Amino acid sequence: MSTRNKMPGLRLKGGIWQIDKRCKHCESGWLRESTGLSERAEAEKHLIRRLAEIEQLAQRKAQSVYTFEEAGLRYLEDIAHKSSADDAAMHLDQMFPFIGHLMLEAVHDGTLAAFMQHEQDRGLAPKSINNAIGVISAVLNRAARIWRNEQGTPWLRQAPPRLTRLQIKGKQAKPYPLSWAEQDRLFKKLPAHLQSAALFDVNTGCREQEVCQLRWDWEIQIPDLGTSVFVLPTEVTKTGEERIVVLNCVAFRVIEKQRGIHPSHVFSYRGNPLKKLRTSAWRRAWVAAGLPEEKGFLKGVHNLRHTFGRRLRAAGVVIETRKALLGHAMGDITTHYSAAEIKELIDAAQKVTDRGIAQTPTLTLIKSRAA
Repeated sequence: MSTRNKMPGLRLKGGIWQIDKRCKHCESGWLRESTGLSERAEAEKHLIRRLAEIEQLAQRKAQSVYTFEEAGLRYLEDIAHKSSADDAAMHLDQMFPFIGHLMLEAVHDGTLAAFMQHEQDRGLAPKSINNAIGVISAVLNRAARIWRNEQGTPWLRQAPPRLTRLQIKGKQAKPYPLSWAEQDRLFKKLPAHLQSAALFDVNTGCREQEVCQLRWDWEIQIPDLGTSVFVLPTEVTKTGEERIVVLNCVAFRVIEKQRGIHPSHVFSYRGNPLKKLRTSAWRRAWVAAGLPEEKGFLKGVHNLRHTFGRRLRAAGVVIETRKALLGHAMGDITTHYSAAEIKELIDAAQKVTDRGIAQTPTLTLIKSRAA
């Protein structure tokens, strides 16, 4: 009767072969897991494959070469405490079959084409696809700028690519920048916690989630100017790039009033960080303030950002400074500002507090069209 050498590291338990083998590349020094197989020969083949995979992974990590799936899972660990984690996990699950196996250096517009076409073919809205692309950008930015291996080498050893979003076609709702009188009416109708957040928003031009997720540990003191700024990390901003938020006198007073209310977040309600600003209370206040309800106009808090931008323009602030204050992707703007440059931004943001020059000139046209 013929016999053959049996591969060590397998033991039979409940009719299923279990792996129990020393492994120098495993964190605990051992590989312990089920093969899910009842045949010894098949279990041995499975063990050989697993050891080869672990060896290959160790080699790639030593060379600082990572797959997008590995980076995506690391990203989910980093943002597990955030309200956006579930949406990010959903997007990553959808894209892993297309790009999960790719090395980070190989993720770009060309390799994303199949994923984007698949999502369009199944009828997904362009905005949802763009949200998924935003998650990819956030992962690549962290891999290039934050994550390091044991040797201190970035996970992604090149600048992350700028990924192309889909153009959203069709008629879009028009922004409705507020006049000073309309702002006063709206804010008086808002509950106190939304009023503070809205007042900060209309004086900084932040997006809704940038306000809701604003954290105290993002604040940086500028002693030379007697003030502070907030530096928003890449996973919060729409562009996937860090953004600096400066404080004019009104925004500064809001921040000081909020200080000490919540340990981690600037804006909260009943002990919890705000999840959104456009709540039922916002909608009731919008209607009660007599603001337009007809179809075709934005009714959300994004109008506060438009109001800030229009007031900057009306006050004569140049376009480059407006872009920096609004956090637009520019390519040549970084968060490494000197005190003099920060003062220039603060001075520009300060102009929107002047009711004499910071007007919204398009409102007359909008009102006459609605009349």
